[in-house]
Amino acid sequence: MAEALARHWLENEPLGDIGEVFVASAGVSAAEGFPPTQESLIALKDRGIHHDGLSKTLTTEMVKNANLVFCMTASHVAATWIITGDDNDDKIMRLDPNADIEDPIGSDQSAYDALADQFMELIPRRLKEKL
Repeated sequence: MAEALARHWLENEPLGDIGEVFVASAGVSAAEGFPPTQESLIALKDRGIHHDGLSKTLTTEMVKNANLVFCMTASHVAATWIITGDDNDDKIMRLDPNADIEDPIGSDQSAYDALADQFMELIPRRLKEKL
């Protein structure tokens, strides 16, 4: 969901002269090749966004090639540092610098809608701050 929302925002609100921004989503413990949850797709559709991506496992190469890596939780940040072998990399950070973002897996639609709203507020703000 975060990937789709970030792409949508960047397509509609360019960041000026920074050039093209590549956006991808991957999980520290995600299995490869699974579609988004139905709840995620509904939350996106309700916001006018189509997404047909598949899950990806985060790799060292992905992180090394990235300019920024936003994570949902502090434990995701720590796991990313472990994956890359570098706990001093300042490009790896929580999307919300003040709190962890809870994964809604197993929750009802309202939790996914709330997460989409949270992403829609945080993603543009953090991209503007960091790019």
